[in-house]
Amino acid sequence: MQKTLIKFIPFLIMASFLTTGCAQTGTTVPQLIPQHGTSGGSRIQDRPYPIFVGNVSNVSNKAKVIAIDVGKGADAKTHLVKFDDKTKGIEYAVVGHASIINYEMRGGEPWATVIKAKLAQLPSGVTEIKTTELKSLLDQGTKFTLVDARPAKRSIEGSLPGAVNIPSDDFKAQANKLPESKDELVVAFCGGPT
Repeated sequence: MQKTLIKFIPFLIMASFLTTGCAQTGTTVPQLIPQHGTSGGSRIQDRPYPIFVGNVSNVSNKAKVIAIDVGKGADAKTHLVKFDDKTKGIEYAVVGHASIINYEMRGGEPWATVIKAKLAQLPSGVTEIKTTELKSLLDQGTKFTLVDARPAKRSIEGSLPGAVNIPSDDFKAQANKLPESKDELVVAFCGGPT
Protein backbone atom coordinates (compact mmCIF):
# COMPACT_ATOMS: atom_id res chain seq x y z
CA MET A 1 0.00 0.00 0.00
CA GLN A 2 2.83 2.39 0.88
CA LYS A 3 4.52 1.75 -2.50
CA THR A 4 1.23 2.55 -4.26
CA LEU A 5 0.95 5.88 -2.40
CA ILE A 6 4.54 6.80 -3.27
CA LYS A 7 3.72 6.34 -6.98
CA PHE A 8 0.91 8.94 -6.70
CA ILE A 9 2.96 11.64 -4.88
CA PRO A 10 4.39 13.23 -8.10
CA PHE A 11 0.88 13.26 -9.58
CA LEU A 12 -0.55 14.93 -6.44
CA ILE A 13 2.20 17.58 -6.41
CA MET A 14 1.61 18.37 -10.07
CA ALA A 15 -2.16 18.51 -9.53
CA SER A 16 -1.71 20.93 -6.63
CA PHE A 17 0.41 23.25 -8.86
CA LEU A 18 -2.23 23.12 -11.59
CA THR A 19 -5.06 24.04 -9.24
CA THR A 20 -3.33 26.57 -6.99
CA GLY A 21 -0.42 27.79 -9.09
CA CYS A 22 3.02 28.54 -7.74
CA ALA A 23 2.83 32.35 -7.38
CA GLN A 24 2.44 33.87 -3.97
CA THR A 25 -0.83 35.66 -3.37
CA GLY A 26 -0.81 39.40 -2.78
CA THR A 27 2.34 40.09 -4.79
CA THR A 28 2.60 42.56 -7.64
CA VAL A 29 4.58 41.34 -10.61
CA PRO A 30 6.61 44.02 -12.42
CA GLN A 31 5.08 44.48 -15.86
CA LEU A 32 6.69 45.75 -19.03
CA ILE A 33 4.69 48.89 -19.75
CA PRO A 34 5.24 50.53 -23.12
CA GLN A 35 5.23 54.31 -22.64
CA HIS A 36 4.79 56.88 -25.37
CA GLY A 37 7.51 59.48 -25.19
CA THR A 38 10.20 57.54 -23.34
CA SER A 39 13.53 57.13 -25.04
CA GLY A 40 13.45 53.34 -25.02
CA GLY A 41 9.76 53.07 -25.77
CA SER A 42 9.03 51.07 -22.63
CA ARG A 43 9.87 50.85 -18.96
CA ILE A 44 9.27 48.54 -16.02
CA GLN A 45 6.66 49.56 -13.46
CA ASP A 46 5.10 47.82 -10.51
CA ARG A 47 1.55 47.73 -11.80
CA PRO A 48 -1.11 45.07 -11.44
CA TYR A 49 -1.96 45.45 -15.15
CA PRO A 50 -0.07 46.22 -18.39
CA ILE A 51 -0.83 49.33 -20.47
CA PHE A 52 -0.01 50.78 -23.87
CA VAL A 53 0.31 54.57 -24.13
CA GLY A 54 0.60 56.07 -27.60
CA ASN A 55 -1.17 57.29 -30.71
CA VAL A 56 -3.94 55.20 -32.26
CA SER A 57 -2.98 54.59 -35.90
CA ASN A 58 -5.89 52.37 -36.94
CA VAL A 59 -9.14 50.88 -35.64
CA SER A 60 -10.91 47.99 -37.34
CA ASN A 61 -14.44 47.51 -36.03
CA LYS A 62 -14.87 44.49 -38.29
CA ALA A 63 -11.74 42.68 -37.02
CA LYS A 64 -12.13 44.30 -33.56
CA VAL A 65 -8.48 45.35 -33.47
CA ILE A 66 -6.78 48.63 -32.48
CA ALA A 67 -3.31 49.53 -33.77
CA ILE A 68 -1.45 51.80 -31.33
CA ASP A 69 1.99 53.32 -31.97
CA VAL A 70 4.11 53.31 -28.82
CA GLY A 71 7.39 55.22 -28.56
CA LYS A 72 9.03 57.75 -30.84
CA GLY A 73 11.39 57.67 -33.78
CA ALA A 74 13.40 54.50 -34.33
CA ASP A 75 12.09 53.08 -31.04
CA ALA A 76 8.43 53.34 -32.10
CA LYS A 77 6.52 50.07 -32.35
CA THR A 78 2.98 49.37 -33.48
CA HIS A 79 1.03 47.03 -31.22
CA LEU A 80 -2.22 45.33 -32.19
CA VAL A 81 -4.75 45.06 -29.37
CA LYS A 82 -8.02 43.19 -29.73
CA PHE A 83 -11.25 44.45 -28.18
CA ASP A 84 -14.71 43.06 -27.56
CA ASP A 85 -18.10 44.10 -26.22
CA LYS A 86 -16.70 44.10 -22.67
CA THR A 87 -14.02 46.71 -23.51
CA LYS A 88 -14.81 49.99 -21.74
CA GLY A 89 -14.13 53.33 -23.43
CA ILE A 90 -13.83 52.10 -27.03
CA GLU A 91 -14.97 55.60 -28.11
CA TYR A 92 -11.53 56.87 -26.99
CA ALA A 93 -9.75 54.73 -29.60
CA VAL A 94 -9.71 57.47 -32.26
CA VAL A 95 -7.23 57.41 -35.13
CA GLY A 96 -4.67 60.20 -34.72
CA HIS A 97 -5.38 60.71 -31.00
CA ALA A 98 -3.33 59.62 -28.01
CA SER A 99 -4.83 56.87 -25.87
CA ILE A 100 -4.06 54.79 -22.81
CA ILE A 101 -5.08 51.15 -23.27
CA ASN A 102 -5.21 48.82 -20.26
CA TYR A 103 -5.10 45.25 -21.48
CA GLU A 104 -4.92 41.65 -20.38
CA MET A 105 -3.34 38.70 -22.15
CA ARG A 106 -5.71 36.08 -23.54
CA GLY A 107 -4.33 33.21 -25.57
CA GLY A 108 -1.00 35.02 -25.95
CA GLU A 109 -2.62 38.18 -27.37
CA PRO A 110 -3.37 41.55 -25.72
CA TRP A 111 -7.10 42.31 -25.25
CA ALA A 112 -8.17 45.84 -24.32
CA THR A 113 -10.07 46.07 -21.05
CA VAL A 114 -10.25 49.86 -20.58
CA ILE A 115 -9.37 52.65 -23.03
CA LYS A 116 -8.92 56.27 -21.96
CA ALA A 117 -7.96 59.41 -23.84
CA LYS A 118 -4.47 60.62 -22.96
CA LEU A 119 -5.19 64.25 -22.20
CA ALA A 120 -2.60 66.99 -22.08
CA GLN A 121 -2.05 68.54 -18.66
CA LEU A 122 -2.76 72.27 -18.65
CA PRO A 123 -0.10 74.42 -16.98
CA SER A 124 -1.06 76.36 -13.87
CA GLY A 125 -2.83 79.61 -14.69
CA VAL A 126 -4.31 78.16 -17.89
CA THR A 127 -8.05 77.57 -18.06
CA GLU A 128 -9.87 75.33 -20.51
CA ILE A 129 -12.81 76.89 -22.33
CA LYS A 130 -15.41 75.10 -24.40
CA THR A 131 -16.27 75.88 -28.01
CA THR A 132 -19.52 77.56 -26.92
CA GLU A 133 -17.51 80.00 -24.76
CA LEU A 134 -15.16 80.72 -27.68
CA LYS A 135 -18.14 81.38 -29.94
CA SER A 136 -19.50 83.83 -27.33
CA LEU A 137 -16.17 85.69 -27.26
CA LEU A 138 -16.22 85.93 -31.07
CA ASP A 139 -19.88 87.01 -31.21
CA GLN A 140 -19.36 89.71 -28.54
CA GLY A 141 -16.32 91.13 -30.34
CA THR A 142 -14.08 90.56 -27.29
CA LYS A 143 -10.45 91.54 -27.96
CA PHE A 144 -8.20 88.48 -27.74
CA THR A 145 -5.57 86.60 -29.74
CA LEU A 146 -6.68 83.28 -31.18
CA VAL A 147 -3.77 80.85 -31.67
CA ASP A 148 -3.94 77.79 -33.90
CA ALA A 149 -1.30 75.51 -32.32
CA ARG A 150 -1.56 72.82 -35.01
CA PRO A 151 1.23 72.21 -37.56
CA ALA A 152 1.37 74.83 -40.33
CA LYS A 153 0.22 72.31 -42.98
CA ARG A 154 -2.99 71.59 -41.07
CA SER A 155 -3.62 75.30 -40.39
CA ILE A 156 -3.22 76.17 -44.08
CA GLU A 157 -5.85 73.53 -44.96
CA GLY A 158 -8.34 75.41 -42.79
CA SER A 159 -8.55 77.25 -39.50
CA LEU A 160 -10.82 79.51 -37.46
CA PRO A 161 -11.23 83.08 -38.78
CA GLY A 162 -8.58 85.45 -37.41
CA ALA A 163 -6.42 82.67 -35.91
CA VAL A 164 -2.64 83.11 -35.87
CA ASN A 165 -0.74 79.89 -36.55
CA ILE A 166 1.95 79.19 -33.95
CA PRO A 167 2.70 75.45 -34.13
CA SER A 168 3.35 73.96 -30.69
CA ASP A 169 6.64 72.42 -31.84
CA ASP A 170 7.87 75.83 -33.06
CA PHE A 171 6.36 77.97 -30.30
CA LYS A 172 9.54 79.62 -29.01
CA ALA A 173 10.63 80.74 -32.48
CA GLN A 174 7.21 82.26 -33.25
CA ALA A 175 6.26 83.61 -29.82
CA ASN A 176 6.67 87.14 -31.25
CA LYS A 177 3.21 86.66 -32.82
CA LEU A 178 1.68 86.85 -29.33
CA PRO A 179 0.44 90.20 -27.95
CA GLU A 180 2.99 92.30 -26.06
CA SER A 181 0.57 92.95 -23.20
CA LYS A 182 0.56 90.09 -20.71
CA ASP A 183 -2.97 91.14 -19.69
CA GLU A 184 -4.51 90.40 -23.10
CA LEU A 185 -6.53 87.19 -23.39
CA VAL A 186 -4.95 84.44 -25.51
CA VAL A 187 -7.02 81.45 -26.63
CA ALA A 188 -5.15 78.52 -28.18
CA PHE A 189 -6.58 75.46 -29.87
CA CYS A 190 -5.18 72.34 -31.49
CA GLY A 191 -6.49 69.19 -33.14
CA GLY A 192 -8.38 67.85 -30.15
CA PRO A 193 -8.34 67.27 -26.40
CA THR A 194 -5.19 65.12 -26.48
